[in-house]
Amino acid sequence: MAFTPAVAEQRFVLDHVVRIDELAQSDRFAAASDDVVDAVLEGVGALAAGEWAPLNRVGDMVGAQWTPEGVKMPEGFAAAYRDYVEGGWGTIGVPEAFGGQGLPFAIQTAVLDTLGSANMGFALCPTLTVGAIEALAHHGSPEQQALYLPHLATGAWTGTMNLTEPQAGSDVGALRSQAIPRGDGTWSVKGTKIYISFGDHDLAENIVHLVLARTPGAPAGTRGISLFLVPKFRLDADGRPGAANDVHVVSIEHKMGLHASPTCVLSFGDNDDCIGELIGPEHGGMRAMFTMMNNARLNVGLQGVQIAEGATQKAVDYALERVQSARAGGASRDPVRIVDHPDVRRMLMRMRAQTQAARALVYYAAGQVDRTTLGDAAAKDRLEMVTPLAKAHGTDLGNEVASLGIQIHGGMGYVEETGAAQYFRDARITPIYEGTNGIQAADLVGRKLGLANGGAFAALIADMRAEVRHPELAALVDACDAIGRQLASADADDRLAASYPFLTMLSVATCGWLMERQGRAATGDAAFAAGKRATVAFYLDQVVPEAMGLRAAATASAAALYAIPAEAFAA
Repeated sequence: MAFTPAVAEQRFVLDHVVRIDELAQSDRFAAASDDVVDAVLEGVGALAAGEWAPLNRVGDMVGAQWTPEGVKMPEGFAAAYRDYVEGGWGTIGVPEAFGGQGLPFAIQTAVLDTLGSANMGFALCPTLTVGAIEALAHHGSPEQQALYLPHLATGAWTGTMNLTEPQAGSDVGALRSQAIPRGDGTWSVKGTKIYISFGDHDLAENIVHLVLARTPGAPAGTRGISLFLVPKFRLDADGRPGAANDVHVVSIEHKMGLHASPTCVLSFGDNDDCIGELIGPEHGGMRAMFTMMNNARLNVGLQGVQIAEGATQKAVDYALERVQSARAGGASRDPVRIVDHPDVRRMLMRMRAQTQAARALVYYAAGQVDRTTLGDAAAKDRLEMVTPLAKAHGTDLGNEVASLGIQIHGGMGYVEETGAAQYFRDARITPIYEGTNGIQAADLVGRKLGLANGGAFAALIADMRAEVRHPELAALVDACDAIGRQLASADADDRLAASYPFLTMLSVATCGWLMERQGRAATGDAAFAAGKRATVAFYLDQVVPEAMGLRAAATASAAALYAIPAEAFAA
């Protein structure tokens, strides 16, 4: 299968969901002219199709390999990554003051969308670096920014997030890594971190680890956590990588998917010689962490889009080529391509509709990032509201679409030789990492519904009502409004019991609003416009009504969940 960058679709969503022309009217994003946006989409598409996509299969089958000297990537990855760096693709959304091009985050989102659709495991490397850049740009000292950001911006150095520990899991407050003052303004860092994506590799000359740790006498729980910058190689007097910094990769995980992304167990300070620098104030680690985490959550939602795009392209190619059985009810008894069978066509339409819905949701959130950068307070609240939707629903849809892709391939999808199964295996981690989707739902009902005294939720509902015309979608928006206001005053157990079905309802309503907007805007190229309108109609007529079926679950009391003793689940 030849990967085809979704340039026309991306451009359409940037125009009508992000409304990139409005951003370009600001001084901050004046460089985002039509010709620049087109050049970026076409250029990264060429890189993705020509170099990254051909490595997707070898990345899955060979994968990253642990050696005593460190992690080695499969053949071809280093050259493809070098071309990514030399092309300046990492600099797209980084402010010019830090060595970037200063283009909107939404454009950077489109770049990562294309790269990840071609090779999601590989694209995790620059995705994580984006999070490290965000943390240093917001919380680093001027000296740290000057030394590290220009290299992180180009991708010549890569970045990681080091949160999870064996005993802690999602409970960040239970971490035990320590940082002891060395008396010269630096810190001696010691501890073990697990599940560190691209924690080690041979693609870049340095790796900048951002590590959460406790300082002596720190308060218990999350209040006592600080963030440290720990490079794999210390910098010499000229600011170049020098001596090794006592950071060791103990092992890499043997995972269900994402084999091209080395998920490392890292040990810091085995020889008491790991030196780090404090980022921001002592005990300010959680604030800095959420800068990284919120960025990461949007980019993980984007991974759902990437998987859905790749899986859909593969399924469409197979459905257009595979000939099997006559069409039921047809005049001819000759076998037809499976794309001509109604149920296959239904699945393909669903894959297409859910992929476009997920892209609209995540790109909309990216546009709110840019508006927040421009000082729009309403956009900041809107970003807070839609971040859990983008992360959770985006990844749920990635899994659904990848599973449908296997179904379209039939038995050939279940065996590895077609490559259809890789998309499902790669997708399955996305609802888990960077805050499980259950945590996203809890965040939605526990924090976001009350944001601005309920004003942020009310504003999102008002925006949808101002545009929505489809009757089923209007009814869903009304239901979300009523349930959201009810949950805002419910007790904790009832809120949490209803949280996931409510998140799905609100996500579908938001996607439906953005899809309906696109359907009205679909003019111009006849084939593209007809396809867009058909896809939007399918989403509004078939996907939106399903979400109303979650109403009972979103309004049910938690009592039924506790009616059975825990031990009875084992019976």
